[in-house]
Amino acid sequence: QVQLVESGGGLVQPGGSLRLSCAASGIILSINTMGWYRQAPGNQRELVATITSSGSTNYADSVKGRFTISRDNAKKTVYLQMNSLKPEDTALYYCNADLFARSTPLRTTTYWGQGTQVTVSS
Repeated sequence: QVQLVESGGGLVQPGGSLRLSCAASGIILSINTMGWYRQAPGNQRELVATITSSGSTNYADSVKGRFTISRDNAKKTVYLQMNSLKPEDTALYYCNADLFARSTPLRTTTYWGQGTQVTVSS
């Protein structure tokens, strides 16, 4: 079945950078929108950034100018380049994809990764 697997999280100091990756596996016909969400302890899951199949991007106000989302369709992978990290960026980051799988070719299905932890602390 389709799976999304995130990687690249870790512990960084304020002002540092991380690059998250999320690779989709399985028999996928096409991927529409991919995105990153995050959830800090005690908080609701919030949207960080999305990117459509045509490359249109959308960012949360809190990360604009610092984060960049991109995708490699050949690798079925979405990335999140995070620069100028702040302690408030600390959260579990989840990858999301809205896609057509071969098992369900007539409708899109939303998939979520297992999450990768990003901790920004001195």
